[in-house]
Amino acid sequence: MQDPNEDTEWNEILRDFGILPPKEEPKDEIEEMVLRLQKEAMVKPYEKMTLAQLKEAEDEFDDEDMRAIEIYREKRLQEWKALKKKQKFGELREISGNQYVNEVTNAEKDVWVIIHLYRSSIPMCSLVNQHLSLLARKFPEAKFVKAIVNSCIQHYHDNCLPTIFVYKNGQIEGKFIGIIECGGINLKLEELEWKLAEVGAIQTDLEENPKRVIVDVMVSSIRNTCIYDDTNSSNSDNDDTK
Repeated sequence: MQDPNEDTEWNEILRDFGILPPKEEPKDEIEEMVLRLQKEAMVKPYEKMTLAQLKEAEDEFDDEDMRAIEIYREKRLQEWKALKKKQKFGELREISGNQYVNEVTNAEKDVWVIIHLYRSSIPMCSLVNQHLSLLARKFPEAKFVKAIVNSCIQHYHDNCLPTIFVYKNGQIEGKFIGIIECGGINLKLEELEWKLAEVGAIQTDLEENPKRVIVDVMVSSIRNTCIYDDTNSSNSDNDDTK
């Protein structure tokens, strides 16, 4: 039997009349392999889309894509719900004394609650509120609240302010009472972040205590000054004995 793909004059005539199908071109195996790998590595367009964009583009996909999209959409939806659940706070809220039990002591299970008892006339309290407001946005999984101290505790001494309590499951896990324990009048944002991280309320990305770095630099500076002074004193004594 004659091969229809054979290069003969008779086969060419038969192809011209449509009796034989067009001659099959030899396949380039390397090119085919490259195309297959490219296809496998190609990211489906729906994997870059938001849930709203997926809804709008449904008509552009075939049945196989639609099945994959449904799985992908469900995955994205669960991720979104988990993120919303985790990030349900994100701000420093004001509460009153009669809200203390519900908002702090009886807060949601396993939620860290940081409450600042303050008096607006005390500058250090204003500084702490500024820092806590920024930290609340950075760590939305934790609950940050503040309350005017008189609405919670009557006759609370000014020298005990600012006061920060850290709660979890109704228990006080950490407390900072007064200016010194809260970090001093020059308290930096990172220093307060580290304090809250030490008691477990937040997961910081700071690698070391920023306050310790400052102290270490001061100690090093003092030590160097003392060494310098001792050297000068020794040289002066030697000069006097000559």
